[in-house]
Amino acid sequence: MTGTATLVVELFTEELPPKALKPLGQAFADGLLAGLTDRGFVTSASVMTPYATPRRLAVSITHVLATSPDERVTQKLMPASVALDAAGNPTVALQRKLAALGRAHLAERWPHAADGPDRLTREADGKSDALYLHSIARGSPLQSGLQAALDATLLQLPIPKVMSYAGGDGYYNDVKFIRPAHRLLALHGAGVVPVSALGLHADRLTGGHRFLSRDGIAVATADAYDETLRAEGKVVAGFAERRAAIVAGLERAAGGATVIMPDALLDEVTGLVEWPAVYAGAFDPAFLTVPQECLILTMQQNQKYFPLRADDGRLAPRFLVVSNVETPEPGAIVQGNERVLRARLADARFFFDRDRKTRLDARVAKLASIVYHNKLGSQLERVTRLERIAGEVAETIGADRGASMRAAHLAKADLTTEMVGEFPELQGLMGRHYAEHDGEPPSVAAAVEQHYWPRFAGDALPEGPVAQAVALADKLETLAGLFGIGAQPTGDKDPFGLRRHAIGLIRILVEQRLPVSLPDLVAAAFAAFDGVPAVQDVHADLEAFIYERLRAYLRDAGHSANHAEAVLCQRPARIDLVPAQAAAVRAFSELPEADTLAAANKRIVNILRKSGSEAAVAVDRGRLTDGAEHDLYLAFQKLEPIVDARCAAGDFTGALQALATAKPAVDRFFDDVLVMADDPAVRANRLALLRGVAETMNRFADISRLAA
Repeated sequence: MTGTATLVVELFTEELPPKALKPLGQAFADGLLAGLTDRGFVTSASVMTPYATPRRLAVSITHVLATSPDERVTQKLMPASVALDAAGNPTVALQRKLAALGRAHLAERWPHAADGPDRLTREADGKSDALYLHSIARGSPLQSGLQAALDATLLQLPIPKVMSYAGGDGYYNDVKFIRPAHRLLALHGAGVVPVSALGLHADRLTGGHRFLSRDGIAVATADAYDETLRAEGKVVAGFAERRAAIVAGLERAAGGATVIMPDALLDEVTGLVEWPAVYAGAFDPAFLTVPQECLILTMQQNQKYFPLRADDGRLAPRFLVVSNVETPEPGAIVQGNERVLRARLADARFFFDRDRKTRLDARVAKLASIVYHNKLGSQLERVTRLERIAGEVAETIGADRGASMRAAHLAKADLTTEMVGEFPELQGLMGRHYAEHDGEPPSVAAAVEQHYWPRFAGDALPEGPVAQAVALADKLETLAGLFGIGAQPTGDKDPFGLRRHAIGLIRILVEQRLPVSLPDLVAAAFAAFDGVPAVQDVHADLEAFIYERLRAYLRDAGHSANHAEAVLCQRPARIDLVPAQAAAVRAFSELPEADTLAAANKRIVNILRKSGSEAAVAVDRGRLTDGAEHDLYLAFQKLEPIVDARCAAGDFTGALQALATAKPAVDRFFDDVLVMADDPAVRANRLALLRGVAETMNRFADISRLAA
């Protein structure tokens, strides 16, 4: 093989895990491309195409070299003082080194060895000279490069669980891979690249569709791989192409209805079929009396079906199934799937009807038998804490205390229902349905569902004061309890999702503008654990953790680290105000006076820190002996009420902009006045003046953090 040609590599296996197929296919393709690129076989014109089906991982790369390019190599041999004697002739040490490298003739040609493909040169190396060998490393054949790239790629695949199996005709489970592999195809142009992997030796054979084609399909050339599989194997090899075909088929079969097709389900179904065909089925409309979330989850999770919504937004009594078999007579397939779904929906209706026979509040006592955490007690004990915290939070945010405590009392009761036992994803949602059935107030029923919100990034926030109170209580109880027993996140490990709980807490307080004190909330959470000896009150640690999450929240919102730190270093109690304060700091930093004032503020802070408690209790105007002192004092006497009023009104940007007018007085003070005067009384008075200046300038943010 010479020049460039398309390379295709395929590993043909037993059915791969559908949820893992997409990342596996991409990793296989990326790994081989990177490995061949690193070894010089890929050109600037090369294009990579990944393939992944339930029974294969493959990649095609165009314009792959048959032999990697020659490479000029420079090797430092030894210092010139060691390589050459006083007369400039090669020493025995240099001769032996060159002989070991197969370049003995260069010693004989010295000092005329600087010509030709192999060259010996003397060059400066820092303070001294050294001898360097310049040679050409001949390119390696594609076989060796592909073998190395294939070995490295297989070791690095994101395999969720490895299987051990007997390879080839062996009897021992000596091969490890995600699923047993049966064939290895490797073609460069029309020729087979003789590589091996997982006990298999490459050839040009692949396998077609399990039911619609045959095994042992010969692929003539690498460029013909995709079309050969399509025409002879009834396989759409490209994951993205197959997924797009499924989406198009679903939309055609929907008949004008809206297909409910989440990305995760689409990816999973794409990982289940090689030649997709979409068929429509129906179910008894009587099942629509069950909450549609239950029906949708049953169809998606258990059967991998795609539910449909009618024009009015309600669930239609129809569904779509993606089959791996294309047939002009799909009646048997449709009927079989309808029969299976009927049994599933009947189970869901049975669970729903049976659950409603017991009131939600009658189920609360059963939570005593469900362990929440071995150090934190049962779910019933947890509910008692939730009620207490929710009541206190409700009073703080202006929610109805009784309704909040009632919702907290019922919040976890649906964990004892059969529907949630079958579908844990429905916890909270089913609690709302059952609470509504029991006649609970709408705010209570909504809070039972929404106290879990937000469940993930970008999720909706709880609506209404009662739901907000219970959601805050749920997150505070979780954070305080687990921090109290020493189960804080470490590094990238967060088994209890505490970072998610903290971000949820922050989002509720900030985005719903709840004017509450974070330290008060944390204190209330730890107070609820008074009777739990395993829980230590580590409120400082928990507050620090929440502020750290708040830093990340502000960075995600576009605030720089300095702007966020200027506000957060003061540990603000009202974190609902923090985004506006950080925005004010950003606006202030863009003013022409900002750099000078930030530097002056930093200087003031340093002076006050070093002076300790020398400052006077208050400024004595009679001791202001310099005109610059009077100007600074009067400037901040005028600014203080303005800054306070604007901060009270939430106009933080206006407060900092007002401070910009103090620049001339601040500059003159530091130009004309010696703060650390010899007279102790004068010095104390000037320190008191600077303390007042610092308090006004840093009312809600330490602007010294903006100084370079």
